[in-house]
Amino acid sequence: MTTYLKQAPLYSQQVTDDVRRTVSEMLARIERDGVEAIRHYSRELDGWEPESFVVDEATIAAAEDQVDETLREHVAFAQAQVRAFATAQRATLQDLELETLPGVTLGHRHIPVGTVGSYVPGGRYPMLASSFMTVVVPKVAGVERVVACAPPQRGAGIHPAMLYAMSTSGADAILALGGVQALAAMALGIEGLPGADVVVGAGNAYVAEAKRQLFGEVGIDLLAGPTEIAIIADETADPELIAADLLGQAEHGPTSPAVLITTSTELGRAALAAIDALLPSWPTRDVAGAAWSAHGSVAVVEDLDAAIALSDEIAPEHLEVQVAEERLDECLQRLRNYGSLFLGAQATVAYGDKGVGTNHVLPTMRAARYTGGLWVGKFLKTCTYQRLTDEGTRRVAPAIAAIASAERMDGHALTATMRLERLAQGAHG
Repeated sequence: MTTYLKQAPLYSQQVTDDVRRTVSEMLARIERDGVEAIRHYSRELDGWEPESFVVDEATIAAAEDQVDETLREHVAFAQAQVRAFATAQRATLQDLELETLPGVTLGHRHIPVGTVGSYVPGGRYPMLASSFMTVVVPKVAGVERVVACAPPQRGAGIHPAMLYAMSTSGADAILALGGVQALAAMALGIEGLPGADVVVGAGNAYVAEAKRQLFGEVGIDLLAGPTEIAIIADETADPELIAADLLGQAEHGPTSPAVLITTSTELGRAALAAIDALLPSWPTRDVAGAAWSAHGSVAVVEDLDAAIALSDEIAPEHLEVQVAEERLDECLQRLRNYGSLFLGAQATVAYGDKGVGTNHVLPTMRAARYTGGLWVGKFLKTCTYQRLTDEGTRRVAPAIAAIASAERMDGHALTATMRLERLAQGAHG
Protein backbone atom coordinates (compact mmCIF):
# COMPACT_ATOMS: atom_id res chain seq x y z
CA MET A 1 0.00 0.00 0.00
CA THR A 2 1.45 3.34 -1.09
CA THR A 3 0.25 6.60 0.42
CA TYR A 4 1.20 9.88 -1.25
CA LEU A 5 1.81 12.93 0.90
CA LYS A 6 2.30 14.79 -2.39
CA GLN A 7 1.65 13.30 -5.80
CA ALA A 8 2.34 14.79 -9.21
CA PRO A 9 2.74 13.32 -12.70
CA LEU A 10 6.30 12.26 -13.37
CA TYR A 11 6.44 13.50 -16.94
CA SER A 12 5.00 16.16 -19.16
CA GLN A 13 4.86 15.76 -22.93
CA GLN A 14 8.35 16.32 -24.27
CA VAL A 15 8.15 15.88 -28.01
CA THR A 16 5.13 17.40 -29.73
CA ASP A 17 4.12 16.98 -33.35
CA ASP A 18 5.39 20.52 -33.95
CA VAL A 19 8.83 19.60 -32.60
CA ARG A 20 8.99 16.46 -34.76
CA ARG A 21 7.93 18.36 -37.86
CA THR A 22 10.28 21.27 -37.25
CA VAL A 23 13.26 18.98 -36.69
CA SER A 24 12.42 16.91 -39.77
CA GLU A 25 12.21 20.03 -41.93
CA MET A 26 15.47 21.41 -40.56
CA LEU A 27 17.38 18.17 -41.11
CA ALA A 28 16.02 17.81 -44.64
CA ARG A 29 17.06 21.37 -45.51
CA ILE A 30 20.53 20.90 -43.99
CA GLU A 31 21.04 17.62 -45.83
CA ARG A 32 20.03 19.36 -49.08
CA ASP A 33 21.80 22.71 -48.69
CA GLY A 34 24.68 21.85 -46.35
CA VAL A 35 26.56 24.57 -44.52
CA GLU A 36 24.41 27.35 -45.95
CA ALA A 37 21.37 25.89 -44.21
CA ILE A 38 23.36 25.48 -41.00
CA ARG A 39 24.43 29.11 -41.28
CA HIS A 40 20.81 30.18 -41.85
CA TYR A 41 19.52 28.40 -38.75
CA SER A 42 22.41 29.60 -36.60
CA ARG A 43 21.74 33.18 -37.65
CA GLU A 44 17.99 32.95 -37.20
CA LEU A 45 17.94 31.00 -33.91
CA ASP A 46 21.12 32.10 -32.14
CA GLY A 47 22.09 35.36 -33.82
CA TRP A 48 25.42 33.72 -34.63
CA GLU A 49 27.07 33.75 -38.04
CA PRO A 50 30.87 33.65 -37.77
CA GLU A 51 33.13 33.23 -40.76
CA SER A 52 33.88 29.73 -39.50
CA PHE A 53 31.96 27.68 -36.95
CA VAL A 54 35.18 25.89 -35.97
CA VAL A 55 36.67 27.62 -32.93
CA ASP A 56 40.27 28.65 -33.55
CA GLU A 57 43.23 28.23 -31.21
CA ALA A 58 43.42 31.94 -30.40
CA THR A 59 39.83 31.94 -29.15
CA ILE A 60 40.47 28.84 -27.05
CA ALA A 61 43.59 30.44 -25.53
CA ALA A 62 41.65 33.62 -24.77
CA ALA A 63 38.96 31.58 -23.03
CA GLU A 64 41.56 29.94 -20.80
CA ASP A 65 42.77 33.37 -19.70
CA GLN A 66 39.22 34.19 -18.56
CA VAL A 67 38.91 31.12 -16.32
CA ASP A 68 39.97 31.54 -12.71
CA GLU A 69 43.04 29.48 -11.81
CA THR A 70 41.26 27.78 -8.92
CA LEU A 71 38.42 26.73 -11.21
CA ARG A 72 40.96 25.40 -13.70
CA GLU A 73 42.41 23.22 -10.92
CA HIS A 74 38.96 21.92 -10.00
CA VAL A 75 38.21 21.16 -13.65
CA ALA A 76 41.46 19.20 -13.89
CA PHE A 77 40.53 17.28 -10.73
CA ALA A 78 37.13 16.28 -12.10
CA GLN A 79 38.59 15.34 -15.49
CA ALA A 80 41.13 13.13 -13.72
CA GLN A 81 38.37 11.34 -11.79
CA VAL A 82 36.32 10.68 -14.91
CA ARG A 83 39.41 9.59 -16.84
CA ALA A 84 40.53 7.20 -14.09
CA PHE A 85 37.15 5.49 -13.81
CA ALA A 86 36.76 5.22 -17.60
CA THR A 87 40.27 3.76 -17.83
CA ALA A 88 39.39 1.15 -15.21
CA GLN A 89 36.19 0.31 -17.08
CA ARG A 90 38.12 -0.05 -20.34
CA ALA A 91 40.50 -2.49 -18.64
CA THR A 92 37.58 -4.83 -17.93
CA LEU A 93 36.86 -5.14 -21.67
CA GLN A 94 39.33 -7.71 -22.88
CA ASP A 95 39.78 -9.03 -26.38
CA LEU A 96 38.97 -12.75 -26.60
CA GLU A 97 40.28 -15.69 -28.60
CA LEU A 98 39.70 -19.38 -27.95
CA GLU A 99 39.74 -22.69 -29.77
CA THR A 100 36.21 -24.06 -29.39
CA LEU A 101 36.94 -27.25 -31.35
CA PRO A 102 40.12 -28.63 -32.89
CA GLY A 103 40.78 -26.31 -35.82
CA VAL A 104 38.06 -23.80 -34.92
CA THR A 105 39.24 -20.49 -33.43
CA LEU A 106 36.71 -17.82 -32.44
CA GLY A 107 37.33 -14.41 -30.97
CA HIS A 108 36.29 -10.81 -30.59
CA ARG A 109 38.02 -7.44 -30.59
CA HIS A 110 36.89 -4.16 -29.03
CA ILE A 111 37.44 -1.57 -31.79
CA PRO A 112 36.96 2.16 -31.15
CA VAL A 113 34.71 4.07 -33.53
CA GLY A 114 36.52 6.60 -35.69
CA THR A 115 34.76 9.90 -34.95
CA VAL A 116 32.49 10.98 -32.11
CA GLY A 117 30.35 14.09 -32.00
CA SER A 118 29.91 15.47 -28.48
CA TYR A 119 27.05 17.88 -27.86
CA VAL A 120 27.68 20.00 -24.76
CA PRO A 121 24.45 21.74 -23.69
CA GLY A 122 24.64 25.34 -22.60
CA GLY A 123 21.21 26.89 -22.90
CA ARG A 124 20.12 27.41 -19.29
CA TYR A 125 23.52 26.90 -17.61
CA PRO A 126 27.14 26.72 -18.85
CA MET A 127 27.60 22.96 -18.46
CA LEU A 128 31.31 22.40 -17.88
CA ALA A 129 30.95 18.83 -16.63
CA SER A 130 29.26 17.56 -19.80
CA SER A 131 32.62 17.82 -21.55
CA PHE A 132 34.20 15.46 -19.03
CA MET A 133 31.57 12.84 -19.74
CA THR A 134 31.37 13.09 -23.53
CA VAL A 135 34.92 14.07 -24.53
CA VAL A 136 37.24 12.53 -21.93
CA VAL A 137 35.51 9.14 -22.04
CA PRO A 138 35.65 8.52 -25.82
CA LYS A 139 39.30 9.56 -25.83
CA VAL A 140 39.96 6.93 -23.13
CA ALA A 141 38.18 4.42 -25.38
CA GLY A 142 40.71 5.18 -28.11
CA VAL A 143 38.50 7.27 -30.41
CA GLU A 144 40.76 9.04 -32.90
CA ARG A 145 38.67 12.19 -33.35
CA VAL A 146 36.16 13.87 -31.03
CA VAL A 147 34.33 16.88 -32.46
CA ALA A 148 32.65 18.81 -29.65
CA CYS A 149 30.08 21.54 -30.04
CA ALA A 150 28.24 23.94 -27.76
CA PRO A 151 25.74 26.71 -28.42
CA PRO A 152 26.93 30.31 -28.70
CA GLN A 153 25.96 32.58 -25.83
CA ARG A 154 23.82 35.50 -27.08
CA GLY A 155 25.79 35.80 -30.29
CA ALA A 156 29.13 35.90 -28.48
CA GLY A 157 30.49 32.40 -28.98
CA ILE A 158 30.84 29.59 -26.46
CA HIS A 159 30.95 30.48 -22.77
CA PRO A 160 34.69 30.76 -21.89
CA ALA A 161 34.61 28.21 -19.06
CA MET A 162 32.76 25.72 -21.26
CA LEU A 163 35.22 26.26 -24.08
CA TYR A 164 38.11 25.72 -21.68
CA ALA A 165 36.54 22.52 -20.36
CA MET A 166 35.92 21.20 -23.88
CA SER A 167 39.48 21.91 -24.98
CA THR A 168 41.22 20.48 -21.93
CA SER A 169 39.00 17.40 -22.00
CA GLY A 170 40.66 16.50 -25.30
CA ALA A 171 38.34 17.69 -28.07
CA ASP A 172 40.12 17.54 -31.42
CA ALA A 173 37.85 20.20 -32.91
CA ILE A 174 35.22 22.48 -31.38
CA LEU A 175 32.18 23.94 -33.13
CA ALA A 176 30.31 26.99 -31.87
CA LEU A 177 26.86 25.72 -32.82
CA GLY A 178 23.72 24.79 -30.93
CA GLY A 179 20.50 22.89 -31.36
CA VAL A 180 19.40 20.84 -34.34
CA GLN A 181 21.92 22.49 -36.66
CA ALA A 182 24.75 21.39 -34.35
CA LEU A 183 23.61 17.76 -34.35
CA ALA A 184 23.32 17.82 -38.13
CA ALA A 185 26.75 19.42 -38.55
CA MET A 186 28.39 16.74 -36.42
CA ALA A 187 26.49 13.90 -38.06
CA LEU A 188 27.00 15.02 -41.66
CA GLY A 189 30.36 16.80 -41.34
CA ILE A 190 31.17 20.48 -41.79
CA GLU A 191 34.10 22.65 -42.91
CA GLY A 192 36.32 19.68 -43.72
CA LEU A 193 35.47 17.75 -40.55
CA PRO A 194 34.19 14.23 -41.22
CA GLY A 195 30.72 13.13 -40.17
CA ALA A 196 30.56 11.41 -36.80
CA ASP A 197 30.04 7.69 -36.34
CA VAL A 198 28.38 8.28 -32.96
CA VAL A 199 26.76 11.44 -31.56
CA VAL A 200 26.37 11.79 -27.79
CA GLY A 201 25.25 14.33 -25.21
CA ALA A 202 22.07 15.75 -23.73
CA GLY A 203 20.02 18.72 -24.84
CA ASN A 204 16.51 20.13 -25.10
CA ALA A 205 13.53 18.50 -26.80
CA TYR A 206 14.73 19.61 -30.25
CA VAL A 207 18.18 18.14 -29.69
CA ALA A 208 16.71 14.86 -28.45
CA GLU A 209 14.39 14.66 -31.44
CA ALA A 210 17.26 15.43 -33.83
CA LYS A 211 19.21 12.54 -32.32
CA ARG A 212 16.20 10.26 -32.74
CA GLN A 213 15.78 11.20 -36.39
CA LEU A 214 19.51 10.92 -37.13
CA PHE A 215 19.80 7.49 -35.49
CA GLY A 216 20.69 4.95 -38.12
CA GLU A 217 22.75 7.42 -40.09
CA VAL A 218 24.81 7.72 -36.93
CA GLY A 219 24.85 5.91 -33.62
CA ILE A 220 23.61 7.72 -30.52
CA ASP A 221 24.07 7.24 -26.80
CA LEU A 222 20.43 7.42 -25.70
CA LEU A 223 17.37 9.66 -25.91
CA ALA A 224 17.43 11.83 -22.81
CA GLY A 225 14.45 13.69 -21.40
CA PRO A 226 14.43 16.04 -18.41
CA THR A 227 16.74 14.93 -15.62
CA GLU A 228 15.21 12.88 -12.79
CA ILE A 229 15.91 12.05 -9.17
CA ALA A 230 14.34 9.53 -6.80
CA ILE A 231 15.38 8.99 -3.19
CA ILE A 232 14.68 5.92 -1.06
CA ALA A 233 14.86 6.92 2.60
CA ASP A 234 14.00 5.49 6.01
CA GLU A 235 13.63 7.08 9.42
CA THR A 236 17.42 7.43 9.79
CA ALA A 237 17.69 9.95 6.93
CA ASP A 238 18.20 13.69 7.30
CA PRO A 239 15.09 15.42 5.91
CA GLU A 240 16.93 18.66 5.14
CA LEU A 241 19.58 16.85 3.06
CA ILE A 242 16.81 15.01 1.23
CA ALA A 243 15.05 18.29 0.53
CA ALA A 244 18.27 19.85 -0.73
CA ASP A 245 19.01 16.89 -3.02
CA LEU A 246 15.50 16.97 -4.50
CA LEU A 247 15.67 20.71 -5.15
CA GLY A 248 19.26 20.53 -6.34
CA GLN A 249 18.33 18.17 -9.14
CA ALA A 250 15.06 19.98 -9.88
CA GLU A 251 16.99 23.12 -10.82
CA HIS A 252 17.85 21.51 -14.17
CA GLY A 253 14.46 22.55 -15.51
CA PRO A 254 10.79 23.05 -14.67
CA THR A 255 9.83 19.61 -16.01
CA SER A 256 12.35 17.61 -13.97
CA PRO A 257 10.72 14.87 -11.82
CA ALA A 258 11.77 14.57 -8.16
CA VAL A 259 10.42 11.72 -6.02
CA LEU A 260 10.91 10.71 -2.40
CA ILE A 261 10.03 7.12 -1.48
CA THR A 262 10.10 6.63 2.26
CA THR A 263 9.18 3.99 4.81
CA SER A 264 8.50 6.74 7.40
CA THR A 265 5.51 9.07 7.30
CA GLU A 266 7.29 11.30 9.80
CA LEU A 267 10.35 11.56 7.55
CA GLY A 268 8.14 12.29 4.53
CA ARG A 269 6.36 15.14 6.30
CA ALA A 270 9.66 16.52 7.60
CA ALA A 271 11.12 16.49 4.07
CA LEU A 272 8.09 18.38 2.74
CA ALA A 273 8.49 20.95 5.50
CA ALA A 274 12.20 21.25 4.75
CA ILE A 275 11.49 21.91 1.07
CA ASP A 276 9.04 24.66 2.03
CA ALA A 277 11.69 26.14 4.33
CA LEU A 278 14.51 25.99 1.80
CA LEU A 279 12.70 27.21 -1.29
CA PRO A 280 12.33 30.92 -0.43
CA SER A 281 16.12 31.34 -0.32
CA TRP A 282 17.02 28.58 -2.79
CA PRO A 283 19.35 30.14 -5.42
CA THR A 284 17.42 28.65 -8.35
CA ARG A 285 14.00 28.69 -6.69
CA ASP A 286 12.13 29.84 -9.79
CA VAL A 287 13.13 26.75 -11.75
CA ALA A 288 13.44 24.26 -8.90
CA GLY A 289 10.21 25.41 -7.32
CA ALA A 290 8.31 25.05 -10.60
CA ALA A 291 9.68 21.53 -11.09
CA TRP A 292 8.83 20.51 -7.53
CA SER A 293 5.33 21.92 -7.79
CA ALA A 294 4.56 20.22 -11.11
CA HIS A 295 6.57 16.99 -10.86
CA GLY A 296 7.48 16.43 -7.21
CA SER A 297 6.07 13.51 -5.21
CA VAL A 298 6.44 11.99 -1.73
CA ALA A 299 5.34 8.35 -1.42
CA VAL A 300 5.11 6.51 1.90
CA VAL A 301 5.44 2.73 1.61
CA GLU A 302 5.19 -0.10 4.09
CA ASP A 303 8.79 -1.32 4.12
CA LEU A 304 12.05 -1.46 2.18
CA ASP A 305 10.72 -4.25 -0.04
CA ALA A 306 7.90 -1.97 -1.19
CA ALA A 307 10.33 0.93 -1.65
CA ILE A 308 12.54 -1.15 -3.91
CA ALA A 309 9.54 -2.36 -5.91
CA LEU A 310 8.23 1.18 -6.44
CA SER A 311 11.66 2.51 -7.35
CA ASP A 312 12.17 -0.26 -9.91
CA GLU A 313 8.79 0.60 -11.41
CA ILE A 314 9.74 4.28 -11.71
CA ALA A 315 13.23 3.36 -13.05
CA PRO A 316 14.72 6.79 -12.26
CA GLU A 317 17.75 8.33 -13.89
CA HIS A 318 19.40 9.09 -10.53
CA LEU A 319 18.56 7.04 -7.43
CA GLU A 320 19.80 7.97 -3.96
CA VAL A 321 19.48 5.46 -1.13
CA GLN A 322 19.53 7.01 2.33
CA VAL A 323 18.73 4.15 4.69
CA ALA A 324 20.43 2.53 7.68
CA GLU A 325 24.05 1.68 6.85
CA GLU A 326 23.55 -2.06 7.37
CA ARG A 327 20.94 -2.17 4.60
CA LEU A 328 22.85 -0.33 1.87
CA ASP A 329 24.50 -3.45 0.44
CA GLU A 330 21.12 -5.14 0.32
CA CYS A 331 19.79 -2.26 -1.75
CA LEU A 332 22.81 -2.41 -4.04
CA GLN A 333 22.17 -6.08 -4.73
CA ARG A 334 18.40 -5.90 -5.11
CA LEU A 335 17.73 -2.68 -7.02
CA ARG A 336 17.63 -3.27 -10.77
CA ASN A 337 16.24 -0.26 -12.65
CA TYR A 338 18.19 3.00 -12.36
CA GLY A 339 20.64 5.06 -14.38
CA SER A 340 23.14 5.58 -11.56
CA LEU A 341 22.92 4.66 -7.88
CA PHE A 342 24.05 6.85 -4.99
CA LEU A 343 24.46 4.85 -1.79
CA GLY A 344 24.41 6.50 1.64
CA ALA A 345 23.80 9.99 2.92
CA GLN A 346 27.15 11.30 1.64
CA ALA A 347 26.55 10.25 -1.98
CA THR A 348 24.62 13.15 -3.48
CA VAL A 349 23.68 13.21 -7.17
CA ALA A 350 25.71 16.38 -7.67
CA TYR A 351 28.89 14.36 -7.20
CA GLY A 352 28.02 12.13 -10.15
CA ASP A 353 26.80 15.08 -12.19
CA LYS A 354 29.96 17.13 -11.85
CA GLY A 355 32.96 14.85 -11.64
CA VAL A 356 33.25 12.14 -8.98
CA GLY A 357 34.14 9.82 -11.87
CA THR A 358 30.99 8.10 -13.11
CA ASN A 359 29.20 9.35 -16.23
CA HIS A 360 26.23 11.68 -15.96
CA VAL A 361 24.69 10.90 -19.36
CA LEU A 362 22.00 8.52 -18.12
CA PRO A 363 18.66 7.02 -19.19
CA THR A 364 15.47 8.93 -18.36
CA MET A 365 11.72 8.32 -18.75
CA ARG A 366 11.97 4.69 -17.55
CA ALA A 367 14.62 3.75 -20.12
CA ALA A 368 16.69 2.43 -17.18
CA ARG A 369 14.54 -0.69 -17.46
CA TYR A 370 16.57 -1.72 -20.51
CA THR A 371 19.78 0.32 -20.67
CA GLY A 372 22.47 1.83 -18.55
CA GLY A 373 24.11 5.17 -19.15
CA LEU A 374 26.99 6.37 -21.28
CA TRP A 375 30.30 4.67 -20.58
CA VAL A 376 33.58 3.84 -22.27
CA GLY A 377 32.08 0.72 -23.88
CA LYS A 378 29.62 2.83 -25.87
CA PHE A 379 32.49 4.02 -28.06
CA LEU A 380 33.73 0.50 -28.80
CA LYS A 381 32.44 -1.98 -31.35
CA THR A 382 32.73 -5.58 -30.16
CA CYS A 383 33.46 -7.39 -33.41
CA THR A 384 33.78 -11.14 -33.71
CA TYR A 385 36.04 -13.18 -35.96
CA GLN A 386 36.63 -16.83 -36.82
CA ARG A 387 39.54 -18.81 -38.17
CA LEU A 388 39.26 -22.46 -39.30
CA THR A 389 41.73 -25.12 -40.40
CA ASP A 390 40.94 -28.17 -42.53
CA GLU A 391 40.16 -30.07 -39.35
CA GLY A 392 37.81 -27.29 -38.32
CA THR A 393 35.84 -27.65 -41.55
CA ARG A 394 35.60 -31.43 -41.04
CA ARG A 395 34.14 -30.77 -37.59
CA VAL A 396 31.52 -28.14 -38.45
CA ALA A 397 30.66 -28.39 -42.14
CA PRO A 398 28.28 -31.41 -41.92
CA ALA A 399 26.08 -29.73 -39.29
CA ILE A 400 26.16 -26.37 -41.09
CA ALA A 401 25.21 -27.96 -44.42
CA ALA A 402 22.36 -29.93 -42.87
CA ILE A 403 20.94 -26.89 -41.08
CA ALA A 404 21.20 -24.75 -44.24
CA SER A 405 19.47 -27.42 -46.31
CA ALA A 406 16.67 -27.70 -43.74
CA GLU A 407 16.18 -23.97 -44.13
CA ARG A 408 16.14 -24.40 -47.95
CA MET A 409 19.19 -22.19 -48.18
CA ASP A 410 20.97 -24.60 -50.50
CA GLY A 411 23.60 -22.10 -51.56
CA HIS A 412 24.75 -21.84 -47.97
CA ALA A 413 24.91 -25.61 -47.78
CA LEU A 414 27.04 -25.79 -50.92
CA THR A 415 29.66 -23.41 -49.49
CA ALA A 416 30.21 -25.96 -46.71
CA THR A 417 29.97 -29.20 -48.74
CA MET A 418 32.29 -27.88 -51.47
CA ARG A 419 34.99 -27.42 -48.84
CA LEU A 420 34.43 -30.93 -47.54
CA GLU A 421 34.67 -32.32 -51.07
CA ARG A 422 37.96 -30.56 -51.70
CA LEU A 423 39.36 -31.91 -48.47
CA ALA A 424 38.27 -35.40 -49.46
CA GLN A 425 39.83 -35.05 -52.91
CA GLY A 426 43.06 -33.86 -51.35
CA ALA A 427 43.12 -36.84 -48.98
CA HIS A 428 42.61 -39.23 -51.87
CA GLY A 429 45.00 -37.43 -54.18
